Amino acid sequence: LVVRYSLRAVFLPTAIMATAEFDTAKAFLMQADGPANTSVYDHLSELIGKLLNEKPNNAIEILENLSYELKSNKFNATSTLHEQPEASESVLLAKSQERLLKYETEVPEEDEDSEQLVPNVPDLARHFEDADIGLGREETFRVFLALKQLTEDQPLKNVTFWGKIFGLETNYLVAEAEFREGEEPQPEEADDADDDLANDNDEDDELDPQDKLPESKFKPEPVIPSEDYGNGCNKKVYFVCSEAGQAWTMLPNTTPKLIATARQVRKLFTGRLDATVASYPPFPGTEADLLRAQIARITAGTHVSPLGLFTFDEEEDDEDEDARDNFILAEEFEGKPLPELLEPDLSGWVHHAQYILPQGRCKWINPSINDDNVEDEDEDEEEDEDDEVEAESGPPLLTPLQNDEDVDGYPAWSPRLTNTSHTAYASVCLSSNRWPGAHAFAVNKQFANVYIGWGQKYSPEPYSPPLPPAVQMEYGGEDVEEATDPTRQEEEEFEAQQAEGDEDDEDDEEED
Repeated sequence: LVVRYSLRAVFLPTAIMATAEFDTAKAFLMQADGPANTSVYDHLSELIGKLLNEKPNNAIEILENLSYELKSNKFNATSTLHEQPEASESVLLAKSQERLLKYETEVPEEDEDSEQLVPNVPDLARHFEDADIGLGREETFRVFLALKQLTEDQPLKNVTFWGKIFGLETNYLVAEAEFREGEEPQPEEADDADDDLANDNDEDDELDPQDKLPESKFKPEPVIPSEDYGNGCNKKVYFVCSEAGQAWTMLPNTTPKLIATARQVRKLFTGRLDATVASYPPFPGTEADLLRAQIARITAGTHVSPLGLFTFDEEEDDEDEDARDNFILAEEFEGKPLPELLEPDLSGWVHHAQYILPQGRCKWINPSINDDNVEDEDEDEEEDEDDEVEAESGPPLLTPLQNDEDVDGYPAWSPRLTNTSHTAYASVCLSSNRWPGAHAFAVNKQFANVYIGWGQKYSPEPYSPPLPPAVQMEYGGEDVEEATDPTRQEEEEFEAQQAEGDEDDEDDEEED
């Protein structure tokens, strides 16, 4: 039983304090405050009641502890409720994939003229699965649904699953697509760095000839223009995401400089598109640019198809330079027998992606020509300038794989059957030894390419960064004169002569 005593009887004798002052003081002490929402009046009443009930021997020593115990036992609704934890990554991923699994109850009517934007990825993956290649049926189906979602968000003509590139933190799912005509992405406008440089040169011309800096005779290498969308390395556009169901991010077009630098470095991906690429030579871009350059290299070297499946359009003019840059599906192709696809010389397979020249483009351009209207120049002038720079050339489109160079003494490709027990249900799978992780299969009229790997080219030797360039010679132009530094004795003699000259000047002023 807790006895409640009035503070009036203990602290505030009525004979000393007036009734009005007592009521004012009591009202102040009864104001609720603090996280426990209690008043000083109630707290002291409970504290004194606890002391009188328990009557401890050392009351003065435990007074503070009893006060703290009473305050800590007070219920506080705001302090005892835990904050709601943030949703985990798995929950957020499940919510993003939830919309992929929603379906319409009404079956849409089939239109004969409608094109199939997304191929049957699960069916294609079944052939790779027979060769122990793939992502698993569940992830493959999610990727298939994510590709369908991509066609609803973007104005695409077609889209297919390119592959998966592993990263140290997260992975990249890559989709290869083409935009509908008239919906192509617009190129970014170039910066005005050249204009600023020209303005700086104009300011230097206005300076005094004595203040001008020596003019450098160094001529930087000309910037090789990149290929437009729909041509060469930028023939198609690529979208990436970490998991099926997340938002797709379109990668920028690649440039010859990015491809040339990517050939000289070896860098594992982190999984973050905005990550910086620390390498030597310095990579001129972020991980998104490096990823796009590696995709272009892998596509050019590993996208293959059975011989005869594609052919050039006979209606196009053979003299046209772009006539051999595109191909069409051969209507008369009925598929190649499996033994022909299994030939060791790989004569039954061809490359259907353009070869990337050492310049970093699929179609060579003269770097010494800087005029924007190159196409309007006379052919004679072009031939004279081409003689100064040796033109680069590579294997043409639809070149058989038997012309591929060996990889460390082994063939560039390894063919095998996906089912050796029953060949009626088998297909031929082709694996690249130059780009580990690149595979292709073919059976009848059906074929597909996929890449699942780290995005690195095979190298028989450990990677070693290239050496830095040689140190340049010291500038020794005619406008620079060198003089020998004076000794300390010569400096003292010069200072003494100056001091004598100053004294003579002072004497002349005094005489005046």
